Amino acid sequence: MKSCRPAQKPSGGVFDLSAKRKELNELEQASANPELWNDPENARLLMQRLSALQEEVKYWTDLQQQIQDAQELLALADEDLLPDLEAETEKLEAELARAEFRLMLSEPYDRGNAILAIHAGAGGTDAQDWAQMLMRMFLRWTEKRGFKAEILDSMEGEEAGIKRVAIGVDGPYAYGYLRSEAGVHRLVRLSPFYSAHRRHTSFVLVEVWPDLGDEIKVEINPNDLEIDTFRASSAGGQHMQKNETAVRVRHIPSGIVVACQNERSQSQNKEIALRILKARLINIEEEKRRKQIETLKGEHTDAGWGNQIRSYVLHPYQMVKDHRTEHETGNIQAVLDGDLDAFMEAYLRQTVGD
Repeated sequence: MKSCRPAQKPSGGVFDLSAKRKELNELEQASANPELWNDPENARLLMQRLSALQEEVKYWTDLQQQIQDAQELLALADEDLLPDLEAETEKLEAELARAEFRLMLSEPYDRGNAILAIHAGAGGTDAQDWAQMLMRMFLRWTEKRGFKAEILDSMEGEEAGIKRVAIGVDGPYAYGYLRSEAGVHRLVRLSPFYSAHRRHTSFVLVEVWPDLGDEIKVEINPNDLEIDTFRASSAGGQHMQKNETAVRVRHIPSGIVVACQNERSQSQNKEIALRILKARLINIEEEKRRKQIETLKGEHTDAGWGNQIRSYVLHPYQMVKDHRTEHETGNIQAVLDGDLDAFMEAYLRQTVGD
């Protein structure tokens, strides 16, 4: 029978449970202050932090209690209960592995939501089809995680697939998980779009930014923005809408350009475009703080030869390999169906060790 390993206590090391409890107590006292809502903005931020900390402390407290209960039962159990205890021990060890993974998500915005952007790169129609395959892969991953995914903006390809898509992903540690996916993803397969059916290589750029909503206030001077409106269109520029509901926002100081056309109203598209712009500006500031371009989005990366972080090979053999960590698997269909945790964990383990 497997033993219930004591493991590293959640109250020490990277995660200091006693310190979190002390902070939680201070926030609870502050939330009871009748003058708190005299400053609605600070009050809202305090309540957000309080809610997140309550969830975090409860998670680790419950896990600690589970470990203690399992060890006590193991010491007292008779032979008849051993099969049930073994099953419980395996479940607890799996939860401990998830907890260890959670400890690796310690960057400033890891616990928050994310915006995931996918751009078809070199490879023509095949690349646009590959971009759509990756969109499906990430959407399936969010489903497995129980996260909420929202298509913020997209543009279809002329013949197949998509040229680009921006997806809002809401869930605990969504950004912490997804930041491992930022970079160029390379696909090698027999092209289904050409009669010669030759082997074809396609590239897609994936970008990931922290989506903090109003959690962090980012001042954007309206004078720094150029806002254009245009008629939204479907694939190939056809079926133009009569009204100019699509919005393009250019942030002059940074040169960032964000376009959005998915929503039916100009105001909704403008709101989403500014949300994406804010996320990108936060990301730039985080890069400056950390001075490690590879860890976050960094400078724009060309979606082409030599820059891929991961390769997905469908022909002449089947293999998915991450070039940063050397982690690989031959079960490519499982990966394309959203089984990404092993790749994410390998990347996070490597970056934590650096």
